[in-house]
Amino acid sequence: MSGAGGGRGCGSRVPQRAPWNLVAATAALCLVSATSVWTAGAAPMSREEKQRLGNQVLEMFDHAYGNYMEHAYPADELMPLTCRGRVRGQEPSRGDVDDALGKFSLTLIDSLDTLVCYTKSQRFHDDIIKSVKFQENLSMAWLMFHFCGCRGLLGGHSLAIMLKEKGEYMQWYNDELLQMAKQLGYKLLPAFNTTSGLPYPRINLKFGIRKPEARTGTETDTCTACAGTLILEFAALSRFTGATIFEEYARKALDFLWEKRQRSSNLVGVTINIHTGDWVRKDSGVGAGIDSYYEYLLKAYVLLGDDSFLERFNTHYDAIMRYISQPPLLLDVHIHKPMLNARTWMDALLAFFPGLQVLKGDIRPAIETHEMLYQVIKKHNFLPEAFTTDFRVHWAQHPLRPEFAESTYFLYKATGDPYYLEVGKTLIENLNKYARVPCGFAAMKDVRTGSHEDRMDSFFLAEMFKYLYLLFADKEDIIFDIEDYIFTTEAHLLPLWLSTTNQSISKKNTTSDYTELDDSNFDWTCPNTQILFPNDPLYAQSIREPLKNVVDKSCPRGIIRVEESFRSGAKPPLRARDFMATNPEHLEILKKMGVSLIHLKDGRVQLVQHAIQAASSIDAEDGLRFMQEMIELSSQQQKEQQLPPRAVQIVSHPFFGRVVLTAGPAQFGLDLSKHKETRGFVASSKPYNGCSELTNPEAVMGKIALIQRGQCMFAEKARNIQNAGAIGGIVIDDNEGSSSDTAPLFQMAGDGKDTDDIKIPMLFLFSKEGSIILDAMREYEEVEVLLSDKAKDRDPDMENEEQPSSENDFQNQSAEQMASGSQEVDLVDEESPEEGSSNSHPDSSSPADRDSAAGGPPSEQNSHPTESPEPTRLDGECTDLDNQLEQQSDTEEDSNPNVSWGKKVQPIDSILADWNEDIEAFEMMEKDEL
Repeated sequence: MSGAGGGRGCGSRVPQRAPWNLVAATAALCLVSATSVWTAGAAPMSREEKQRLGNQVLEMFDHAYGNYMEHAYPADELMPLTCRGRVRGQEPSRGDVDDALGKFSLTLIDSLDTLVCYTKSQRFHDDIIKSVKFQENLSMAWLMFHFCGCRGLLGGHSLAIMLKEKGEYMQWYNDELLQMAKQLGYKLLPAFNTTSGLPYPRINLKFGIRKPEARTGTETDTCTACAGTLILEFAALSRFTGATIFEEYARKALDFLWEKRQRSSNLVGVTINIHTGDWVRKDSGVGAGIDSYYEYLLKAYVLLGDDSFLERFNTHYDAIMRYISQPPLLLDVHIHKPMLNARTWMDALLAFFPGLQVLKGDIRPAIETHEMLYQVIKKHNFLPEAFTTDFRVHWAQHPLRPEFAESTYFLYKATGDPYYLEVGKTLIENLNKYARVPCGFAAMKDVRTGSHEDRMDSFFLAEMFKYLYLLFADKEDIIFDIEDYIFTTEAHLLPLWLSTTNQSISKKNTTSDYTELDDSNFDWTCPNTQILFPNDPLYAQSIREPLKNVVDKSCPRGIIRVEESFRSGAKPPLRARDFMATNPEHLEILKKMGVSLIHLKDGRVQLVQHAIQAASSIDAEDGLRFMQEMIELSSQQQKEQQLPPRAVQIVSHPFFGRVVLTAGPAQFGLDLSKHKETRGFVASSKPYNGCSELTNPEAVMGKIALIQRGQCMFAEKARNIQNAGAIGGIVIDDNEGSSSDTAPLFQMAGDGKDTDDIKIPMLFLFSKEGSIILDAMREYEEVEVLLSDKAKDRDPDMENEEQPSSENDFQNQSAEQMASGSQEVDLVDEESPEEGSSNSHPDSSSPADRDSAAGGPPSEQNSHPTESPEPTRLDGECTDLDNQLEQQSDTEEDSNPNVSWGKKVQPIDSILADWNEDIEAFEMMEKDEL
């Protein structure tokens, strides 16, 4: 078969392990057995309508290809908005996108075998003799060039020899395209000169690798798909020409990737070091960067008959379905922690995967994922380059990618369901309505606005029109048997009889020691659908039906609608607003609903629901409602309150307002933007987490209490210190190393109850900023701070505010207020965190903490919470204090009997040395305003 399929009735060599009648035409078995069963679901499409749509596809191809030949040839691609060719170096650079442009008429080469599919043999005959050269001094991207160059030439050669055998066309042909492909192949071989056998990502076609003129050879990383999507073309090149070196190099690269898979999860990462084999990007999925690696493992088995490729694919596929597949979603995970999602969005390239599942014979998840993607297309007219788990647009571009059309074609071949003909019809209508322009078809710059981009990639002609035409074409409409070929990842055709040619190559290079795979019949044959689903012509429709409104249902709705949904049914076992991460009963309820609570290193949490892990279908539905309510609660809080950052300014001697720390606001308590700032000395609360009645109320009375994040709600901490007489509170993050430099603004939310009783201001400091205050408390007897919405301008008055006397006055006042005379703060063991990065999100918190953030509880299903804008840097440090500091007398140092610090105050020179780094930082920021 093609792109995701193999050949029916092909002559491929049969693996010794499986009998011919089960494996020789694996893809055909999957497709044929299904076609006779699933024939219902949508109204049958008449032959006349199919012919009309097929002819419309031909007209669309002629429009695109004709304009390329008229306005762009011999340039590589057409710019459809300006009606001219795109030539590398003459147009503004688009970065890596331009790496496939080699001045060799790329669109022409990519379209050659498409012409034959459309029975345009004469045009194929005319265009194939056009001059193509590969001598340009260009540093080409390995993946893109290999796709567009070698594949197009081999696909053209495959159909050229087919037409020559038929006797009507191409009688003059003498393997010219094959010789060009061989020439190109030899130019690419130097890229494999690495210790691992993985190719360099770039190679200069004229100068190769490492030469000064090549301007390449210094790269260290390549993507998994870049290195793992070579075997079909290089094996075909070896078997067409007899030069075994190509297949040997491709197999070596595949072997290395297989050996470097993560053994506990059997997943591979996105990017790998070509010299050491270390994974650079350790997330794994089925989309960009990995997609065609999995595809080529299975297709290599179909084309070459080497069962080692099937063993590898089945091992990977089991891991994909275990970790990445979360029907109908396919979400990237970490290869070392596969239960943890790596991101909250999906890219458009994963749309090929349902077609690959058809070849595997796993029809149900293929139908589910395809239907989900179709619902996204119905919402946006095209599939965005990336979209989130709640089906919002993440990247709005659409370069007319064909992967969804590919999967639509194979699902129709597998099921025979006319529903997929209607899907194809929708694709045709959308292309003509939204992408068609006078000089071709233009990519979408933004699917939300319908704006165009001046590009028409060659893969659009090579794949999109080919799959759409084959979708509506009958067997007699094509001059050759499409079942005798397999499609490469860009829909170029390779004949299945290659498996019988030069068989010694595969025997020489096959690695057969794979013991971890369960060698069951399911792994080696396609399921018999007539046994699994007897007399059920509506099977495909029954799978699609629950997903008809999956996109609309996942769009966030108001809290009122969720309330109504709860009232209309049984009482939910747990509401999002009542959830306590420290409550064992709540955690047990989550487990029953299939919801997992994952603790991240940076203090955040992630809620993930797997419906299949729920105790029952009812519990799974309750879990879905809980997750939806959590998302809506978070979304509502973000919309209601997006507060700006606040400031904590150290105003006491010897800082005098020169240290300004970025602070996160609270959504409760005194609003510093509407009221006067709060000024006072700081004191640590006991217990330090502030989660119970304070045992040292006399120490915090009239002061600003320092409390640590964790163990209870922020609002509960605020009430406890307020009851003890504190005039304000500063919550310090318990995540060591967190900093406002690297983490988004953090906002403290309430506890879901009425917080009007909290009258004092509350601010949040990350660990790095909090340690500055704690260090200052160790160095000095008293530290006074100013809590405000904006730092107070520094002026001489702040330094001359009765410095010694004001401290003595406050000390005397404190002595009168404190009954016990004990204000000892045990900070000796408190470590000052190193400056580190934190990936904390503004609306998330440690699950054990139960500290809510501005976005509410961490709630996004299978995702991290939504990010807020990056905070403005506010933590200006000390400036030059020379000739400005006043030495305190020994009498003043000992005047407060209520404080025992455990060490003497240091001389000012020592103090300045300790704060040298902060002083230098502040000197650079001294003129900045909060």
